[in-house]
Amino acid sequence: MKVLVIQPKIGMGDMIIYLPYIHAISKKYNVPVSLLVKENSRAKELLADDQSIFEIIFLDRTKNNSGSHDGIFGFFRLARKIREKNYDKVFIFNSSLRYFLLSKVAKIKNISQYPLFRKKDNIVMSAKIFTENEINEIVSTQPHITINENKLKIIEDRFLDNNKHICLGFSASGPTKRWDLENYIKICIELNKKFPCKFYLAGGKDDKDLINKILNSSIGQLCTSFENLKISETIPIIKNCNLYIGNDTGWLHISSALGVKSLALFMDSPVEAYGKYSDNIYVVVPDGETESTTTHDTLGKEKISFEEVFAKAIKLLN
Repeated sequence: MKVLVIQPKIGMGDMIIYLPYIHAISKKYNVPVSLLVKENSRAKELLADDQSIFEIIFLDRTKNNSGSHDGIFGFFRLARKIREKNYDKVFIFNSSLRYFLLSKVAKIKNISQYPLFRKKDNIVMSAKIFTENEINEIVSTQPHITINENKLKIIEDRFLDNNKHICLGFSASGPTKRWDLENYIKICIELNKKFPCKFYLAGGKDDKDLINKILNSSIGQLCTSFENLKISETIPIIKNCNLYIGNDTGWLHISSALGVKSLALFMDSPVEAYGKYSDNIYVVVPDGETESTTTHDTLGKEKISFEEVFAKAIKLLN
């Protein structure tokens, strides 16, 4: 049997959140599955060592409708590409009629999909309920990223010391979701007084200015930047860290899926959706808010307590 999973959300975090359900489908049908995902999901790098994945097909759709799979011609171009692969079954983690029709035109006989035209949902619970109903099994919400053991052995010597290795997720998708950079520098200084530490700056080329500010600070010599690394090259490093501290960003979800204790600062995104699905995630919300009330438009970056973040970090490192 050939199985296709369509997951059209953008970003690394969402890709990781769907992993338990993709793995459950692969296990149920006893075959590696193919994925139709957007390139910025970073699925090829995140899942490079995952034996549950047979093939990754990139979905090229953009907000300005300039992608090769946008519009009517793009629709049929993609349908033809999928039809050539002769899938028997498709799971569509989306409510759009477009993906249902795409599967029909691609001549996939067995189609499972979210209810059509649903506007709002909890990303985790919708995927969990949908998958469990389809495969008739309970599915854990905890994702796991698979790593080749040889990749871990190559770098393990770096971590055979008495340092605390901490991944810093200072980046974010927007300024309202980013704790002030000076707070990250300050917390590194204070943590290094408690334990000898090494810090790993989880950011890319778009974060160059932020990375340089940290590298040029008093803790710069203790820091290693991910700026010039591929996502796949950062995974073994993060796996060996003692702690993640950072914003609700893709690096948080990578750390969680690697089994790393992750201290997540939520200030303008929904904790109920992105902070409760994993036992590895420990949440800090703005003063005066709760996990239930912290969501989009909370705008609470100035109300994240430094003292609370520091105290929780110490507790997790101990």
